[in-house]
Amino acid sequence: MAASWCTISSPSTSEGVSLTAAKERGQLVFLEGLKSCLDLLFGEEEKQSGQPSPLQFISESTSDLKALFDFVRTSLTPAGSDSWKGPVLLVDDLSVLLSLGATPVAVLDFIHYCRVTVCYQLKGNIVVLVHSNEDSEDEENELIVNSLCHHSDLILWVEGLATGFCKDVHGQIKIIKRVSLELTAEQDLVQIYQYKIQDKNVTFFARGLSAAVL
Repeated sequence: MAASWCTISSPSTSEGVSLTAAKERGQLVFLEGLKSCLDLLFGEEEKQSGQPSPLQFISESTSDLKALFDFVRTSLTPAGSDSWKGPVLLVDDLSVLLSLGATPVAVLDFIHYCRVTVCYQLKGNIVVLVHSNEDSEDEENELIVNSLCHHSDLILWVEGLATGFCKDVHGQIKIIKRVSLELTAEQDLVQIYQYKIQDKNVTFFARGLSAAVL
């Protein structure tokens, strides 16, 4: 929701993936959140589609995200003979809803209903981006982050280096597989890698094994 269609589609084309073609085939449904907000504020969205905006809560007194959930459910539910095999819902990023005025409870309810529909009914997956840091004073955002971590099967925690800037290592990613969700007596599996962002890809390597060190 935080990015435009051009920002999303252009990098994918350079990597040999055409999101435009996927969109034309009905394999991809994209909600351009910022554009939808502007169209809603200026009354253009309903004129164009004749339907309520998924972000209708912005212009209402309550932060009810039902319209947004209905958009997700309608977009991912197969119509007629179409068959969706393992649909994926990508939310980039969830923190935007808080910035637009939605309450943490409304955001968590939205994710809960999406999880029931996508993960359990349609046998798909949900990938959500949120931002967080240890020194954050945004209690509402941290509530969202902690709740998502609690219910997630897999967590990818990306952060900069504690030692500061480095030309050959741009940060590290912690991969947490939530084994404890299924086996309460087991500990979560944690793997930590470092990475370097390049022009058209990202290189991952074990800590201390960057090209500069080797």
